Amino acid sequence: MAGVVETMVREYFEHLGFLVRQERKYVTPARREVEDGDFWVVHPQPEGGEGELPFVMDSAAVRRLGRAVVGVRGWHLEVLSAARLRSVPEILRFVEPAAWRRALRGLGAEPVPYRLLVISGLPRDEGERRETVEMLRRRGVDGVLPLRTILLELVQVVEPNRNYVKSDLFQTLRLLKRFGFLAVPQMELFGRGGRGRG
Repeated sequence: MAGVVETMVREYFEHLGFLVRQERKYVTPARREVEDGDFWVVHPQPEGGEGELPFVMDSAAVRRLGRAVVGVRGWHLEVLSAARLRSVPEILRFVEPAAWRRALRGLGAEPVPYRLLVISGLPRDEGERRETVEMLRRRGVDGVLPLRTILLELVQVVEPNRNYVKSDLFQTLRLLKRFGFLAVPQMELFGRGGRGRG
């Protein structure tokens, strides 16, 4: 499943105008399940913006990045918690010194690339969420990009009457949209909880 997530991440960044490079395209015999792909991305013309970038990124914030090292850890059902980070430290392999040196050789040291981690999500509990964010920051991660944000962006931009012959992902999303299986999210009048919930 890692290949599907890598494809979504690559298509997302290319859609936003980034040039994308994947450092390693082969699979070692000892590859573990958590070893998803890492990308180096460069935007030739990043959008300007005021203020600090948020830790949990959306597409508007991503468009402001000039360069980034992107770790792809898009589990599909699990949230990334502090406990998970402690039990599987390889999750942050992309910010370890050896990987970071390789990234700086490939991207250049100045300006310092942003370290972005693609994840399925953060814990809902505020205390667990805060602990996870603090741990990620201490370990060198500058921000996280939820897989939900990527999927929403891709679904919104795909047009059902276009033929995306160069992208299997866009073509699949187009067909799902064309035949009514996907709809662009509508404005929510009562929020995510729905009416009648306290």
